[in-house]
Amino acid sequence: RSTRRTANIALATTARLRNRRIEAHSAEEDWMTIEQVAEVCHEVNRAYCGSMGDGSQVAWGDSPEWQRESAVNGVKAHISGGGLTPQQSHESWLAEKVENGWVYGPKKDATAKTHPCCVAYEYLPREQRAKDYIFGAIVAALLPYMD
Repeated sequence: RSTRRTANIALATTARLRNRRIEAHSAEEDWMTIEQVAEVCHEVNRAYCGSMGDGSQVAWGDSPEWQRESAVNGVKAHISGGGLTPQQSHESWLAEKVENGWVYGPKKDATAKTHPCCVAYEYLPREQRAKDYIFGAIVAALLPYMD
């Protein structure tokens, strides 16, 4: 049930953002950039977190640069890797975090650079693993609409 609900949230958010963009641009300009796909991924993740009671995620435009850059890098990894498995997606995210000085901590703290998901994929709770499935599904679904 939670997987179906998550998929419905992802699809609804993707459609809402895509429709908003289509209304704002002409057909000739109707290609998505990597940054726009990253924004969709971020907003769907924010909605998913909110559905689990985690209201700590802020909207894309209010997100710090490091967070937006991480989402962009995730999209790039999926594109260049020809589509990653959820485990590969997490490993890519984790490698970037570790390279930037992040370590495991029970709470996400950007100042201290701690994150509860700075663990191997097999140690992630199911709810956190779902994020990697969702991220990859969004990139794959939007890839035909990218320039």
